[in-house]
Amino acid sequence: MLHIGILQFTLEIPYAESLKDKRSVVKSLKDRLRRSFNVSIAEIEDLDDCTIATLGAIVAGSDTAHVNSTMDHLVNELQEWRDGSLVDHQLEIISPR
Repeated sequence: MLHIGILQFTLEIPYAESLKDKRSVVKSLKDRLRRSFNVSIAEIEDLDDCTIATLGAIVAGSDTAHVNSTMDHLVNELQEWRDGSLVDHQLEIISPR
């Protein structure tokens, strides 16, 4: 059975002075999260704000516990991120009935 974890999160990047600065920081974070957690990730909102980034991450798996654990580790990683701070996040696990 397929289970899907969806995480939407907002980051504050206080040291970004331009969209180019923000893109560089966000790209680095996205690449690291893809490698570490095997998630699909994309910037989905706040594209024109150079100090705020809203992203979505998705992981799929056959075990709810594994999907939930991966997402929990991802949130922990975001809370410890040095280049900015996690402002908000919403997590949802979708499972077939």
